[in-house]
Amino acid sequence: MAGHGLKFAPQRVCFEDESAETQLTYALSTAFGYALNREVVIVCVGTDRSTGDAFGPIIGSHLQDISPIPVYGTLENPVHAVNLTTTLDTIARQHHGNPFILAIDACLGRFDHVGQLIVEQGPLRPGAGVQKALPAFGDFTLTGVVNVSGFMEYFVLQNTRLSVVMQMSNVVVRSLQTSLHRLRTMNEIARAVH
Repeated sequence: MAGHGLKFAPQRVCFEDESAETQLTYALSTAFGYALNREVVIVCVGTDRSTGDAFGPIIGSHLQDISPIPVYGTLENPVHAVNLTTTLDTIARQHHGNPFILAIDACLGRFDHVGQLIVEQGPLRPGAGVQKALPAFGDFTLTGVVNVSGFMEYFVLQNTRLSVVMQMSNVVVRSLQTSLHRLRTMNEIARAVH
């Protein structure tokens, strides 16, 4: 089990790899090991007004339909630059006792990183790629490299292939479903032992 004193090494998984779901489930299960006995809250950042930036809200919408875990950021109610601070205030009010937050967002990266799903320990810094100053938040992040960075980021996000975003989000949703089930099982065992 992951100890609070141990550092989690970033995990990169290519969504097209035939073992992507297994690899991502392992990375997320390891990350959720840091959440034992804490409420898990998932915040999916992005907007449905941009194909590439819809990565988070697509995941949020699917998770909301299949998981009892609190999810913020869906296609219907996205979490984005305008309402991020308000959403974080809502989470602080509604989820007492230091919830474990997994922040999910799309990002741009190098050409050879497009299609990678990255799980890292530490806060998400949303808007950094498009020069927006937004609050950093979260215990762990899951980012999806949806397209290439470097020039006209807004245009690149708007012209990202929806099929790539959907395939990436499907791998994430299935992996989260499995890893969250494992976390519930671990918490039940921990409660039974104590």
